[in-house]
Amino acid sequence: MQRSLRKPAHVVVVEDEPDVRGLIELALARSGDFAVETAGTGTAALTVVGDSVPDLVILDLNLPVLDGMEVFRILRTQPSTAKIPIIILTARDSEADRVRGLELGADDYVTKPFSPRELVARARAVLRRGGRAPEETLEPYRGTHLFADFDAVSIAVDGAPVRLTRREFELLRHFVNNRGRVISRDRLLERVWGIDAEIETRSVDVHIGRLRAKLGSAGTQIETVVGLGYRFTE
Repeated sequence: MQRSLRKPAHVVVVEDEPDVRGLIELALARSGDFAVETAGTGTAALTVVGDSVPDLVILDLNLPVLDGMEVFRILRTQPSTAKIPIIILTARDSEADRVRGLELGADDYVTKPFSPRELVARARAVLRRGGRAPEETLEPYRGTHLFADFDAVSIAVDGAPVRLTRREFELLRHFVNNRGRVISRDRLLERVWGIDAEIETRSVDVHIGRLRAKLGSAGTQIETVVGLGYRFTE
């Protein structure tokens, strides 16, 4: 059975500092949810975006020659790029700068120094709000024992309905949408609990144990990968 996932979201990272640009590109690429292009100047960014309109732009404001705010204005005034979600990434951390960026139409505002993990989570959140989440089930999952229609919130094992808590439901959806891939506890915390969750990674094990128990014969499809995390198998 083939995976029913949309292709990775196309992201353009505009950042003039090579080390920072490389760090962002690596973090996004490692997540597996994004296809990344980069630009080191404002003019290069407009060329890259114009060649292939992306799903998201991560835009530094302190760019040489054509600064990031001018790039932002140009993208927002052209019909082909006006609706692209934009995350502003900058060292300008005053409240006035943040308010100005958001009032101009930025979808999020991240200040330097920043956490690469948090930036990836914010990118996913912006895409999710805009209806272009990198992870999305396109059709119900039908396995030997498990049937899961996440749009209809319908889960059944061997034909019998299964009632899950919201957290268990989101865990199962994330596993099914990433079947065959090893998923760490940290990633599960980020994607299912959210970046601000104040719980221990080991509590993930407790929730997965309960989910396995409720899934009965299908519970064995959630495998423990020692030292790494979990994997959902066919």
